[in-house]
Amino acid sequence: MACTRPLVSVYSEKGEVSGKNVTMPAVFKAPIRPDIVNFVHTNLRKNNRQPYAVSELAGHQTSAESWGTGRAVARIPRVRGGGTHRSGQGAFGNMCRGGRMFAPTKTWRRWHRRVNVPQKRYAICSALAASSLPALVLSKGHRIEEIPELPLVVEDKVEGYKKTKEAVLLLKKLKAWNDIKKVYASQRMRAGKGKMRNRRRIQRRGPCIIYNEDNGIIKAFRNIPGITLLDVNKLNLLRLAPGGHVGRFCIWTESAFRKLDDLYGTWRKPATLKSNYKPKNTLSRRRGWQTVDGSHFSKALAWPANAQDDQYRSWKNLEKPRDPEGPPCTKEKDSPQSS
Repeated sequence: MACTRPLVSVYSEKGEVSGKNVTMPAVFKAPIRPDIVNFVHTNLRKNNRQPYAVSELAGHQTSAESWGTGRAVARIPRVRGGGTHRSGQGAFGNMCRGGRMFAPTKTWRRWHRRVNVPQKRYAICSALAASSLPALVLSKGHRIEEIPELPLVVEDKVEGYKKTKEAVLLLKKLKAWNDIKKVYASQRMRAGKGKMRNRRRIQRRGPCIIYNEDNGIIKAFRNIPGITLLDVNKLNLLRLAPGGHVGRFCIWTESAFRKLDDLYGTWRKPATLKSNYKPKNTLSRRRGWQTVDGSHFSKALAWPANAQDDQYRSWKNLEKPRDPEGPPCTKEKDSPQSS
């Protein structure tokens, strides 16, 4: 696995190894829980919704009264008056033309969701750990076949970029431009009514640039399609796991990468910038039995190769001719000929 390497190389702006190494932060060894990531993502997305509702007067802006029973018509209220086709027609009900909907929507619906802080941090740790595994990043759809290493760390000089042409040149040197070309090729018109609501065009996601200090890096990268920029102190699960799926392709600056241990702590040193929360790998009961029953455990315990209890002894056909090269044939207690 990529996350078990002790050191990570730092790449220069020319796309070459600079000679410096960074210790792999412990957060990349956190357990990957797609179920928690999906749950937290689903609830956090609801916090951006705007309340909507139909008018309280909709379907009731007419004078209608039921005719009662005895007229061989339904009891639904009917429009009063005459001289028009509208008079006598059903009103108010959800089954009527021009009537209100069933259970009209209200603006005081519970739109937003509260998510526990430890649960949100657990999801972010899982998303970060998944971003260092090439298999998960490839399965997310990112074009990283030519990327030299994951996680990809570049020098802090990148944080001082102010021109887009510098950012484009860096991505080409790092072999990450294929992911941007994928974004260009995916730009298309949205299907459905979102075209009427200022959401006409859609595209795929590209790399996520994570920095420590903004010395111009936002202005350099923000105009490249598909790029997402994140401050390492304000990591957002909606950006690290778009759609609730782990495996976002992340490019780190060196200082941001080094700061992860201070944010989430290690196995020996507590975190200094957060409340020392980092999920631990746990051994489930099912996984424990799979481990105990594994071949390497059986070899270590040195079980006898052919040990069998009497009740599980296999029955041998003594009428079969004996293999001259095999062991001598011995009569068994339960064989037919021994009786």
